[in-house]
Amino acid sequence: MVKNILITGASTGFGRDTAETLARYGHKVFASMRDPKGKNRLHADALRGQDIEVVELDVTDSQSVDRAVAAVIAKAGRIDVLINNAGVLAAGVSEAFTPEQAAALFDVNVIGLLRVTRSVLPDLRRHNDGLIINVGSILGRVTFPFFGIYGASKFAVEALTDSFRYEVSQLGIDVTLVQPSAYPTQLFASATQPADTGRTAEYGTVGEIPEAMFQQFDSMLSAHGAPDPHDIAEAIAHLIDTPKGERPARTVVGASFGADSLNDATAPIQASAVEALDLGHLARLKRTIKKCA
Repeated sequence: MVKNILITGASTGFGRDTAETLARYGHKVFASMRDPKGKNRLHADALRGQDIEVVELDVTDSQSVDRAVAAVIAKAGRIDVLINNAGVLAAGVSEAFTPEQAAALFDVNVIGLLRVTRSVLPDLRRHNDGLIINVGSILGRVTFPFFGIYGASKFAVEALTDSFRYEVSQLGIDVTLVQPSAYPTQLFASATQPADTGRTAEYGTVGEIPEAMFQQFDSMLSAHGAPDPHDIAEAIAHLIDTPKGERPARTVVGASFGADSLNDATAPIQASAVEALDLGHLARLKRTIKKCA
């Protein structure tokens, strides 16, 4: 069945490939990005050439988000699937990141996700149907040294995803999370570095580790047999095709570094916590709901 799909952060990387993949599979895709008439014009034109609608959307600007969502609904009639993909990476000595840098990252990775979800949910609730796919990271489950600021944002996405899944389950809306591992995309090349270089220097040889890690990742991700970032697009396409109520809460894509084991271990604990609140029914998606007038 053809779905109307809105995806954020679709100019490059996972978002771009996912938009193109879903369009090839016959879905009506609305690929959103910042500044499609300016710095992202070439990306926007390439997507339009594949019969993909391009929408200007800045996840850090509530007015931009609301305008984009309204434009999609006006064009398509409704939104069936929201893919919260937009995100930025930061890596380095955690102490050396300024509070302003951390706030900017959370504004994209966490508050941005919340802005878009809040803007789309009224339409999904109106139809008592829909799917939200959040793109998190294995670093929302396991912690790598020097990725603390980024990982903290992805841990937050884990909590938001779970809470939304419970809260909208009885409204016929499914919420799930994709947890990618490291893949060769522009995310690493554009990663934010700590602004307080003096503090990094005070760490001595420990402060030099992040640069060595980046070089190792770059070598690993450019080598023959490196992981294929298209895996994420295919995982998302599979989730869209999976029948309502049968989608897993989390899907690890790529090397898990133990994230899959943590998913398995924490699932019964999480379920028990919700049951203890006498809210176990929220863990079960209600499939048939009378449509709103």
